[in-house]
Amino acid sequence: MMQRVAMFAFLALVVAALVFSCKGDSSPETLQEIVELPKPRLDGDMSVERALELRRSVREYSDESLSLDEVSQLLWAAQGITEPARGYRTAPSAGATYPLEVYAVVGEVQGLEPGLYRYSPGDNELIGKIEGDFRRELQGAALGQRMVGDAPLVILFTAVYERTTARYGQRGERYVHMEAGHAAQNIYLQVVSLNLVTVVVGAFNEVEVKDVLHLPQEEEPLYIIPVGRPKF
Repeated sequence: MMQRVAMFAFLALVVAALVFSCKGDSSPETLQEIVELPKPRLDGDMSVERALELRRSVREYSDESLSLDEVSQLLWAAQGITEPARGYRTAPSAGATYPLEVYAVVGEVQGLEPGLYRYSPGDNELIGKIEGDFRRELQGAALGQRMVGDAPLVILFTAVYERTTARYGQRGERYVHMEAGHAAQNIYLQVVSLNLVTVVVGAFNEVEVKDVLHLPQEEEPLYIIPVGRPKF
């Protein structure tokens, strides 16, 4: 009897080890890279008024890649630092709580390996998270919307609600959504000024997005924003 118990215990350990080993094999490869982005331009060739007039949602993109300068400008427009002493950013935030995290899902960007990167506003850097081209998987999580898989770059907004609700309670959730809207409009206008095109995507499965990109548990996806060059 004791021998059978010992044998079953041994087999259980073997199975557990195999399961653990398989999980380890499916884990994403960490992207050990920190990319210092080019400094953003603080003046351009297009007025705000003209950018507002030309702003449109575009769902078809060419096969051309984006440059690192363009990526830097777009991320700065979303959440870049505009007053280093106080940490103020390009988009207003209730109580300067800054609940948003900004990610770059890179497919075809000159000078960047395909992968998921987190934008660090304070250093104007991209911090590599996981390597690989996740655009098609993200497209699946976005209910199959083709532009998510076709765009050379997809910008993702997530929110850590606690940063804002800790101060403002439940109403803080509304403030977070307002902030996401401010930041998304900044991207729209910056896109127009760079002769690029984009569309904001709100239809997606949050659980699948978090699973595809291995996002932290406390972060909730809010916006998927594919960016590319005009096809026509």
